[in-house]
Order: sequence, then structure tokens, then C-alpha cells
Amino acid sequence: MLTTNRFLSLLFAVLLLPALASAQTVLRYSDHEPLEGMRPRFLKDVLFAAIEKESNGRLKIEDHWDSTVSTGYDALHKTGEGKVTDLAIVVPEYTAKELPLHQLFKSFPTGPSGERQVAFFRRAYAEIPAFAAELEKNNVVPVFLATGYPVAFFCTGTLDSLRDLQGHTWRSASFWHQDFLRHAGANPVSIPWGDPVFQAMRDKTLDGLMVNVDSAYTLKIPAVAPHVLLSRDLWLGHLYILAMNRHTWDGLAPEDQAAIGRAAETAYRQLGRVMDESFEAMVNDLKKTGAQVRLLSPEEVAAWKATTRYREVQAAWVKDQQSKGVPDAAPVLQKVTDLLSTATK
Repeated sequence: MLTTNRFLSLLFAVLLLPALASAQTVLRYSDHEPLEGMRPRFLKDVLFAAIEKESNGRLKIEDHWDSTVSTGYDALHKTGEGKVTDLAIVVPEYTAKELPLHQLFKSFPTGPSGERQVAFFRRAYAEIPAFAAELEKNNVVPVFLATGYPVAFFCTGTLDSLRDLQGHTWRSASFWHQDFLRHAGANPVSIPWGDPVFQAMRDKTLDGLMVNVDSAYTLKIPAVAPHVLLSRDLWLGHLYILAMNRHTWDGLAPEDQAAIGRAAETAYRQLGRVMDESFEAMVNDLKKTGAQVRLLSPEEVAAWKATTRYREVQAAWVKDQQSKGVPDAAPVLQKVTDLLSTATK
């Protein structure tokens, strides 16, 4: 038989259950990529797990992948709106109009990789407030910065050096890289990513592909373009911003905001190493499957950097942005240049 005190204790516990359940905040997450590959798995297994752990279960990530909630092209808008997703991966390249200054990251042909790349982006956000300000204008805040792999060149025919780009048709989604290819004597084209690229290379209407090595690896491009040139120093400058709706962020308790910050620090400490290990695994797998992979020498990388005439491309972009009402394009470019110079020493 229950004593009065025991009965009251049980009754109190039952009445408290709804309050405890409601104390958990569920954050809806959207990603345009499927749950495979290094970055998506890292976010789920490392960052999201750390967020739930650091918050003692008060925060739970309800993750949605493969564009089931938002695509890469509307993620910024939908996250800023906050109706169907609380946080999502925002790719600046897909939102050049809304995030013009973020485009500068991809305007350099060489740069750091691994831990130094992670440190560069974190320092850029810490020291150049214009980047966070661009996101603020779109009603989102950055909570984590994931980065990309180096650029690689995949060719359907023999590719002995980057001089062999001349006179051939090459695809790149980046307007910066299209200018680089043009200065190398290639004919740059834009083809939708996915099966259209694979089919064009298989049909030999497209000679080559300038892209981050993991994207080509995932699409199995080496099956139709087995000749590969790459280097850790070939900079992609690709940024995957884990952005949260501003009102959602402001509505979190201070201890939950701090928990997300601690979780991000935990993830940052692992990201560079995981990227390096994954890069090595991809390169080794490419070789095992029959691709002709060659790492460029430092001299070849330096020659490519000169070939791109990237400073001319940047100067033209700055002038264009100034005409569109982006007055701080030049000073932000200079700050990014200075930070990259330090990161690559």
C-alpha cells in the first residue's frame, strides 16, 4: 500500500512529465546532399551528437537530407524565413546576389587545406564582420563553418599537365574558375551537375571537369574521365555555412546557445584531421579503381596560379560589385588576401 508521501511523490512526477518533455527544443535541419560522404556524416555523427550531448538533451536535431525540405539554392531563403527549417547548409556560391562578399573566397587559385583551411575560415569570420553582416541581412546566423576539398582536374583524354587544357572544353560551375580556364586557353562551359555532366563526358562532348575532388568521386566521374591532376594546394574556397534562423537563435536560452558553441569547438578540433584522412582515402581509392592520378609539383601549382591571372579577375569583379552598390568589396578582398597569405606561410 502506498503511503501518503509516496503517493504524492509519484503524482508530482507524473504531473512533471509533460513539462520535462516540453523542455526539449527540436531544431529542424535541412541539407541538400544525401546522408553520405564526409561532410554530411561528420555533421550528423560529430556536430549534431555534440549539440545534444552538450545541451544535456535539451536540444535535438531533426535532420532532413537530400533536398527533402530545401534545396541548396533556396536554403538561405527558407532558413531566413524559418517556416519549414530552423537551420540548414547555405552554400554562398548558390546565392551570389544575396551574399556577394562571400564569393571572394573562391577567387583564389591556391590556398590552405585541412586544419589550416578550417582555421582560415574561422579567422575570416572573426576578423571580417562583413561576412556575418551579409548573413544577418538574410535573417540567419552562422553556427558552424564546414569546408571543401581541393580542386582537381578530371579529363577524358590524356592529361600530362595543366597546359593540356588549352583548346579543349572544360566545365566548372564557378564563374571565377571559368575565367581561370579561359586564361588557360580552354573553352569553359556550364552544365548542370549530376547526370548531364557524366553523360557529356561519356559522349566526349565535354573534355574535362574542374571540380572539388569529392564531388567528382561521388559522381563516379573517373569512370568516364580517368586522367586526374590534383594538389592539396589547389584551393576551392568552398564554404558550407551551417546557418540558423535569427529568431530561432535569439529564442534559445543562453545555456543552449553556449552548448551549441561548445559543440562547434568539439567539431572544429576534429574536422581538419577527418578531411585529411578522407582526402587520402579518396585518392587511394581512385588509384585502385584504375584512374591515372598525379599530384602536381609545387612548381606546377605556382605556374597554374600565374596562368589564372586571378588578380585581374578579382579587380574586374570588384569594379562590377561597386557599380552594384557593394562599396566594401575592395577592402574585404584585401583583408581576405592578407589572411590567406598568412594561412599559407
